[in-house]
Amino acid sequence: MASGKLQIATCQFAISHSIKRNAGNIIKYMQQAKQARVDLVHFSECALTGYAGSEIESTQEIDWNLLRDYTRQIMARAARLKLYVVLGSTHQLTPPNLPHNCLYLISPAGRITQRYDKRFCTERDLLNYSPGTRFVTFKINGVKCALLICFDLRFPELYRELKRQKVHFIIQSFYNARQAKASIHNVIMRQTMQARAASNYFWVSMSNCSAYYSPYPSCFIRPDGRIVKQLQFHRAGLMVNTVDIKQKFIDIMLRFRPLALKGILSNGSELDDPRSAKTTIL
Repeated sequence: MASGKLQIATCQFAISHSIKRNAGNIIKYMQQAKQARVDLVHFSECALTGYAGSEIESTQEIDWNLLRDYTRQIMARAARLKLYVVLGSTHQLTPPNLPHNCLYLISPAGRITQRYDKRFCTERDLLNYSPGTRFVTFKINGVKCALLICFDLRFPELYRELKRQKVHFIIQSFYNARQAKASIHNVIMRQTMQARAASNYFWVSMSNCSAYYSPYPSCFIRPDGRIVKQLQFHRAGLMVNTVDIKQKFIDIMLRFRPLALKGILSNGSELDDPRSAKTTIL
């Protein structure tokens, strides 16, 4: 019987332009995750390749053969360690199509079993990446998970649809790093993710790159919106948390959320009362 529990290691490090160096960090944290006895290890957006417009000028710089070699090494290590891995990378398409900014789901058998492609790309992203068009969901230990990437955060409709699909856990990878100074991201990204969690009753793992200057660290959020744990600013690290879908938290929307999901945007009925209908009287 599925336990309804999932142990997850959320990781961050300073992503570089070197696929080899990034792969070394990824494998190091996979080893640490195994020692912590987790089920799944989660990495940030473009963790293996570097992010176009930051560590690399464009996706045209990517050595695709080298990328495939190191991806296979990570897959082999996942099989050896018997771990699920959510790996931020870049997926080559047939030229002249631009590649996808993606998350690979690697199984404990060492196989890529799913790939999520970032659905909403920023203006800058569109110079280097092709947006995806589909959701990715899967179950581990009875916990239904979904993958999302960074800018997807700004589109609440994605989360509402995942709620309709009865998802428990959002695994979302971010890249907000190497900025010149503090920005609106300091005060909106974690808070928006907390709102997405609380308004839809989701568990959330958000993994970000830790390169300086990063406006927020990786976080783990429970379904009432509380940040349970977060890593340090600008420091590489790993944290372990538990998703437990049997654990109960306050959910003020529980009774009325199904109405909103159906497009019914009030929890009352229209009154046959002129004092209700007329909006310009005392």
